Amino acid sequence: MSAPTTIIFGPTGHVASAAAITAQQLGAKVVLALRDTTKPITGLTDDQEKSGGFERVQADLNKPETIQAAVRATGAKHAFIYLAYGSQDNMRGTIEALKTSGVEFVVFLSSFSVQGDLKSIEPTAFIPYLHGQVELNLKEVFGSDGYIALRPAFFNTNARWWAGMIREGEVKIAYPNSCFDWISPGDIGRVAGKFLAQGIQATSGAQERNFVTLCGPKLVSQGDAMGIFGRAIGKDVKVTEVDAEEGTKILIEGGVPDFVAGPLVKALAGASQYEGERYTEGVQNLKKYAGQVTSLEEWAAANKEVFGV
Repeated sequence: MSAPTTIIFGPTGHVASAAAITAQQLGAKVVLALRDTTKPITGLTDDQEKSGGFERVQADLNKPETIQAAVRATGAKHAFIYLAYGSQDNMRGTIEALKTSGVEFVVFLSSFSVQGDLKSIEPTAFIPYLHGQVELNLKEVFGSDGYIALRPAFFNTNARWWAGMIREGEVKIAYPNSCFDWISPGDIGRVAGKFLAQGIQATSGAQERNFVTLCGPKLVSQGDAMGIFGRAIGKDVKVTEVDAEEGTKILIEGGVPDFVAGPLVKALAGASQYEGERYTEGVQNLKKYAGQVTSLEEWAAANKEVFGV
């Protein structure tokens, strides 16, 4: 039985592009849904896009009417979506548009910060709250067999927050000895692509089937990571520790939203978010579903453009 036609929203992003490529490799007919259909897709040349049978369609996750038109025109049955900031209804209209136009299964790019009872997450916890609300809407509209939420931890591409300082040779950060799991967006995308091609059946035997925690293969301190990034671009990098207030200010000045920078630095000051079974489970899930795992060194060497070089 062939994999169903799959529509990928936001395919210019690292995760979505890898999801599209993987789903196509696993036999799915893939539709690339973009606000601007002329944009290039990461990892896909024009020839590869043509030979792989990819199709482009215009759609915007914040405009349900465009979603309905795109799905009905292409006959897509599976869909990949991400959190659309700016949605006034926690993407309820988007999700209902997917359902009413014929989509049967959704893979949603959620967040590692989402855990526990979704209805108990306070709105002040901005990132987990928004992602959790979308997960709740997916469950209500699609049912327990109709969606999977991916909950990855710290993206390698967040390295761009420090890119300017890395190029200059000195990185000022709070809590340089605190660790992140550093997960490759491409690995996340391969997990998404597998689920898009195979549906909920891909989680058969898992204790939880509607969400999958994903973590990078190795905990690496901020300080050590800056050294890895520096070596990837041929730069000696000095790491200077600053206090939490200064570290937050530096991140915001570098373009990190304050609702991300503040909680991030605060979390680094406390107990590790990777304590307990969640991290171990996340590492195992990545290996199980992605089929391959990318080290931070491998990722940095292959993605020098993230550092502006």
